[in-house]
Amino acid sequence: MNHVLPERKEANPDFKWHIEDYYAKDSQWEETFAALQKKLPEMSAFVGHLADSAQTLLNCLVKNSEFSLTLDQLFTYANMRLHEDSANAFYQGMSSRAEMLLIQYSATVSFISPEIISIPEEKLAGFRKELSQEFKIYDHYFDSLLRQKDHTLSPAEEELLAKASELGGAPQNIFTMLNDADIQFPMITDEEGNQRELTKGRYVTFLESPNRRVRQEAFQSLYRVYLAQKNTLAATYSASVKSDVFFAKTRKYTSAMEMALTDDNIPLSVYDTLIETVHKNLPLLHRYVDIRKKELGVDELHMYDLYVPLVSEADVKIPYEEAQKTVTKALHVLGDDYIKALKMGMNSGWIDVYENKGKRGGAYSWGSYGVHPFVLLNHNDTINSMFTLAHEMGHALHSYFTWEKQPYLYSGHKIFVAEVASTCNEALLMEHLLHATEDKKMRKYLINYFLEQFRGTLFRQTMFAEFEKITHEMAEQGEPLTWECMNEIYRDLNKQYFGENITIDEEIDIEWARIPHFYNAFYVYQYATGYSAAIALSRKILDEGKPAIDAYLDFLSKGDSEYSIDLLKGAGVDLSTADPIQKALTLFKELLDEFETL
Repeated sequence: MNHVLPERKEANPDFKWHIEDYYAKDSQWEETFAALQKKLPEMSAFVGHLADSAQTLLNCLVKNSEFSLTLDQLFTYANMRLHEDSANAFYQGMSSRAEMLLIQYSATVSFISPEIISIPEEKLAGFRKELSQEFKIYDHYFDSLLRQKDHTLSPAEEELLAKASELGGAPQNIFTMLNDADIQFPMITDEEGNQRELTKGRYVTFLESPNRRVRQEAFQSLYRVYLAQKNTLAATYSASVKSDVFFAKTRKYTSAMEMALTDDNIPLSVYDTLIETVHKNLPLLHRYVDIRKKELGVDELHMYDLYVPLVSEADVKIPYEEAQKTVTKALHVLGDDYIKALKMGMNSGWIDVYENKGKRGGAYSWGSYGVHPFVLLNHNDTINSMFTLAHEMGHALHSYFTWEKQPYLYSGHKIFVAEVASTCNEALLMEHLLHATEDKKMRKYLINYFLEQFRGTLFRQTMFAEFEKITHEMAEQGEPLTWECMNEIYRDLNKQYFGENITIDEEIDIEWARIPHFYNAFYVYQYATGYSAAIALSRKILDEGKPAIDAYLDFLSKGDSEYSIDLLKGAGVDLSTADPIQKALTLFKELLDEFETL
């Protein structure tokens, strides 16, 4: 019996997102696209004139927001359509055109920041005073801009860099096409002897199989495909790193890492403190590996044994409808306003639920201001899928509450806080499940799952962050990034993080080649810092009640109106210190202790 994925057109419409909430028809997208393309030159009238008057500066900023929002909606729609089926040539074309318009727009408005920065500070202060009411919402925007004065180039150079961004984004586009559209995985034999297609969405499910042969076959089959593309993937990632280094040097940063962190005013010490704190606590991960080896009763623990639940008797098959109910119950602690928004999102076509042929793997929340958030899932009835639902709805409601309170200017979230709301939801779901069961086997299962979240988020993402740091430093020193050297780096990191009591299978050496987030430089460390913050916030919500909930909902509604470090301090967590990371790792130790006593 074959279990082949359905085509997009065959998928059940009840479980598809209502992307028509953007544009009812593709023809409306085309009309909006053409209108914006026609209007875009209007921005050029402001070139060289932002210092003329307060009103001219304000007019430019208002029109820029208007055009940016329209472009945001065009770009998001085109790419979400493509993510429904990456092999769809029509939406490939639409996505490419949206990206071209984005690049054209970026080049057209690239004069704004350097011109504002070049206005004498006294004169700019005078403008802000003259139209104080109108300019009030721009206070944080101006402060952020002036803080990066040394890294903003001349208008001509900024325009050139904006045009070069298409080349800078090419490695990510190439990887996406290769990884989502071109790479084909083989069929493997499941537990019942059926031939099933190996997909990125099903891979983790196969790794969770109690049948070790299935785990090993899925693991080896997946990495065999990536190994066959090792030279192409190494060249693609190397080009991405070189692009990061080029833009950092051009903007006069000392490193690509500094450029990535300075955007949100994050001290470089935060990155290094994370790695150092995790290194100090690696014996805890080694201890977990030892427990896993003992629980599974194997002579040798392999990398493909890291995901299988240690309590196989626990009944954890969770249909999507049940997952919705459980997540809603778990998040009731956040109050009526949160639950009302959650139910609206779940019942109003925000979510694209199941995998289909060509659909983008993994999960995300996306969307545009002025519409509503959307969530892409590849749900497969596992406890992991239920946690993914909680996670992505955390993202979606972070956007929802921000869009209710903030202007478009501050409608986004810096990456540093972007994972906090999602992971806080996961932590609250875990607390709910642990309190709802007294069954020892289920409790042991859940604690194991919680331990796995720590392993997968705090430890694993820090390991990824360390890999990125090493590869970027190599490129900055002019060293080549070949597949051989990257495999060696990755292997050494696995040995360091997982310890002596696990067999580091050679296939895992190429894992770096399939991580999409590596194409957004210095992104992944924030999963680890965000996880630490989320653990702290979930504890405060459960322990302190209304004051902590009010502070948390205030945090959700602030968007990008303050620096991330300050936003989290307002909610009660200071990530400029090692304290939240160490506290999270202390909880990991307590969970290890309880798991062993059970």
